[in-house]
Amino acid sequence: MYSIGERIVYGSVGVCEVVAIGKLDIPGAKKDVDYYTLSPLYDSSKVFAPVNTSVFTRPVLTREEALELIDRIPSVEGVIFENSNPRVLNEHYQGYLKSGDCMDLVRVIRAVYAKAIHAKERGRKLGQVDMRNMKKAEDMLHNELAVALGLAPCEVRGFIADRIAV
Repeated sequence: MYSIGERIVYGSVGVCEVVAIGKLDIPGAKKDVDYYTLSPLYDSSKVFAPVNTSVFTRPVLTREEALELIDRIPSVEGVIFENSNPRVLNEHYQGYLKSGDCMDLVRVIRAVYAKAIHAKERGRKLGQVDMRNMKKAEDMLHNELAVALGLAPCEVRGFIADRIAV
């Protein structure tokens, strides 16, 4: 069980702060269930999740874990997934995005980046499904790394570039 004030990753919502734990007095909420009230750090919404939720949750990476992850990025291969059916392509990416694993987010980013280069070489543009899922993966990864490293999300890309360039 998480504590009030703790920052966690909640499914594909991303980094949230636990702001309350307890019963909810709102329509649709089970009266005998405790809920987390989560506040996404980079969004003004609120999320209510049962304490025993089946949605993937975990603590935010530590600074050391974040630096180790960044150091591993150059060795991650971006395997291109081609499919002309947008639904199948989106489901492929969603499997990675819902895993809650930062390395899976890196895999999506690297794969779509490689796919963009390959498309450009053929005189084509990257599709909307690819671009949308890469943006989601980048946002999720950068938001978590920002919290772990004490940075603003907009500073993470430069931090990563500087660190892996050494």
